Amino acid sequence: MSLRAVTAPLAEAAGSKPWLSASLFIAVAAAGAILGAYFFQYVIGLAPCPLCLEQRTPYYIAIPLALAVAAAAAFKAPAFVVRLGLLVLAGVMVWGAYLGVYHAGAEWGFWAGPTTCAQPVTIARTPGDLLRQIQTGPRIADCTVAAWRFLGVSLAGWNALIAAVLAAVALAAASRSREAA
Repeated sequence: MSLRAVTAPLAEAAGSKPWLSASLFIAVAAAGAILGAYFFQYVIGLAPCPLCLEQRTPYYIAIPLALAVAAAAAFKAPAFVVRLGLLVLAGVMVWGAYLGVYHAGAEWGFWAGPTTCAQPVTIARTPGDLLRQIQTGPRIADCTVAAWRFLGVSLAGWNALIAAVLAAVALAAASRSREAA
């Protein structure tokens, strides 16, 4: 069995059901982005900064929303409902792209990052408290330092790119006419 024989039915389904295929693609890609973040955090050992954690929020919203839009498309909900869901999904991913651009810009020094990055949550009152906090506290990464880069782009930059592509997919699908039956 050739690769073409496997992918042809998928391509045909994607062409005839753009709302369903786009929303499922977004759900899978968003889940992949979150799994990638968890991989870098728990397997590679890169401690996320507060902005890194904040960048995950649009994906946490997008995954169930994309699945809901996919269900609406699959069960032939009114076109207005599906398109509105895709537009909201695009908005959520634009927000994710904004967070990624903001974080990457702070890493490159284009603008200041938030003042909350790399600061302890509680203030040590004594030298002993400070020592205990350093020894037992969670590692907090600095938002203005890229922990890892691939092809010169930090994880925040890749997040901005992924989120922008997912927003474009949602917008492109929303602009398509109703799927073929």
